[in-house]
Amino acid sequence: MQKLTRGLASASARHPWRTITGWLAIMGAVFFLAVAAGGTFVDDFSSPGSESATALELLDENFPEAAKGSAMVVLAARDGTTLDEHRDAVGDVLEEVSTVAHVESIADPFAAGTISDDGRIGFATLTLDAPEREIGKPAFAVLSEAVSGVSAPDSLQVELGGDAVFLNATEETSAHVGIGLLIALVVLLVVFGTVVAAIVPIGLSLVAVGASIGGIMLMASTMNVSVSAIAVAGLVGLGVGVDYALFVVARYRENRSAGQDNSRALSNAMGTSGTAVVFAGGTVIIATAALGITGLGILTSIGLSTALMVLVAVAAAVTLLPALLTLLGDRIDAGRVVRRHRPAVRTEDSAWWRFGHHVSRRPWPYLLGSVAMLAALAAPALSIQTAFPAAGDAPAHTTHRQAYDLLTEGFGIGFNAPLMVVIDLESSDAGASDVAAVSAAIADVPGIVSVGEPQTSADGGTVVLSALPDAGPADAETSATIQRVRSVIPDNTYVSGITAITDDLNSQLRKTLPLFVGAVIGISFLLLMLVFRSVAVPLKAAVMNLLSIGAAYGVLVAVFQWGWGAELLGLEGPTPITSIIVVIMFPILFGLSMDYEVFLLSRIREEYASTGDSAESVARGLAGTGRIITSAALIMIVVFLSFVASPVPSLKMLGLGLATAIAIDATLVRMVLVPATMSLLGDANWWLPRWLDRILPVMDIERAEEPVSGQTDVGAVAAHTEELVSR
Repeated sequence: MQKLTRGLASASARHPWRTITGWLAIMGAVFFLAVAAGGTFVDDFSSPGSESATALELLDENFPEAAKGSAMVVLAARDGTTLDEHRDAVGDVLEEVSTVAHVESIADPFAAGTISDDGRIGFATLTLDAPEREIGKPAFAVLSEAVSGVSAPDSLQVELGGDAVFLNATEETSAHVGIGLLIALVVLLVVFGTVVAAIVPIGLSLVAVGASIGGIMLMASTMNVSVSAIAVAGLVGLGVGVDYALFVVARYRENRSAGQDNSRALSNAMGTSGTAVVFAGGTVIIATAALGITGLGILTSIGLSTALMVLVAVAAAVTLLPALLTLLGDRIDAGRVVRRHRPAVRTEDSAWWRFGHHVSRRPWPYLLGSVAMLAALAAPALSIQTAFPAAGDAPAHTTHRQAYDLLTEGFGIGFNAPLMVVIDLESSDAGASDVAAVSAAIADVPGIVSVGEPQTSADGGTVVLSALPDAGPADAETSATIQRVRSVIPDNTYVSGITAITDDLNSQLRKTLPLFVGAVIGISFLLLMLVFRSVAVPLKAAVMNLLSIGAAYGVLVAVFQWGWGAELLGLEGPTPITSIIVVIMFPILFGLSMDYEVFLLSRIREEYASTGDSAESVARGLAGTGRIITSAALIMIVVFLSFVASPVPSLKMLGLGLATAIAIDATLVRMVLVPATMSLLGDANWWLPRWLDRILPVMDIERAEEPVSGQTDVGAVAAHTEELVSR
């Protein structure tokens, strides 16, 4: 791996302009193809083979009219009036909406009887000309804007609602990403001390994210890609893009500071830090791509998109970055913001070295104390309750949230969680004569308020009817009602609807999560064992990663599920924790934790090989990596926390969860728990059975050709003598 990384970097450095031109050409081609042939983004929440998925397949095949997308224009009379007093205005609104693209027909609420008992609230059902998946998110954005801009008197409120509108709502833009990058730039200025060195990682991450977005758009032309794929992948891509460039640039400048010429400094930096980037990025790619094991389209697309984003970030770090550093040369130190140089600090005089020995002398108190703290943070996760967000959890000012609240007020909360029951009459379990009995059985189920009139397909083979529960779409009682309905209907009758779909999705996750989690942990364990030739090191890494992830889940429960400090995040109160966010966090965090794991442990192992002293090697490992780990983690935390400013609750959860786990991992785990456990185990840290050592392939990661002095100034990032990939 080291030879490959060094070779790629050397080729890029020898031909910097060709490398940059090649990147520009590839990016241009990708974006051209993405614009010309890129697909639309759509969330595929269906669980293959489930009841809800079967119901949707029957509708697509035999009942195209019912399978078409739909929405609701919700109307509310203000100032104590009724809709009947605004008939003309309602008619004008509906006529204007009927001219919008993809609107096939619109029902008159007065003729359809879709007016609340008090006459103040009503809705007109829009039938679209294609299924929701075929229409795509941009078309729904146009529809929402058109309804919001209709000509209506002030006394008449007009909103657009329905599940399709909520699921395809445009995510509001904000300055949170820019603020996160700005703070990351400040951190880099402190770390490097020069403007140019600080700008390079930011620019590289933006290039990687931009190129990946084009690739994700192309991916959407061949498979269903979630509307959240770019947001989630971009969140990770920005963080790793900056961190990977930070590792390489810090080592390059350190090598130059030690007296190496630019060419040798770059080659040795890529042979060490560059190889670590490839290894760490590879683990993130494998972990996120493993989301495909769940068998769920939305998770598979997000996992593949994130893997692509990280892959491009790694490629940029080992090809584009060497080309840029070659062209910059001595100008990498231009724009110095710290004029005075501090004297070099010996390893033995550093605070990290002293802290490492302090932990080594008292490993048990630090071990027990850190485990207790992690357990306390993770404790709330034992009561975690996941659900799928409904329009009622959206920001209060959005049109779909306004429509949700109006429909709840006028028709009851269960109106927002309709069940769609599909009967396959071509099966022998229940025929056309049994439809009435099936309808009556559903109506008798506790929790069902009403059952609609059955509708039969043109070929007479499929019947669909709706049923309204007495609870909301994200309410556990609605899920219980669905189970009761499924227990009384024949085998050829299937229940769908947003709650049924998400219940089946969660059921699929419960079945596949053990395999998914086991695969991520197993692959990470194997990779670390290959690199460090140890059983204890990867075992500790897996346990510690699980502890930090558990603590992050506990924080999510306290903030979102229990509502502790939710108002500070711009939420109105407790918010359901999205089940897919919990799953998405796991592989991302497990992969990212490998960055710091390899970084710290490889340096400790190098020192142990030189001294044979377990306590001293831990202290020197901390001294050599403490500052760079803290800096890299701080950048990642800032980028992740910037997404807490997003108006979308799910992105708030993802940003806070990832930031919390990285903060815990880079401080409590890497700086306290790892040194404490390694001090206790001593030589056993590097034990590997001989028979296993013989059969395992050797992942030989060589050290730099020329050792680098650990004496550096602050501009070169003191104590950045990380031997990331040395053995």
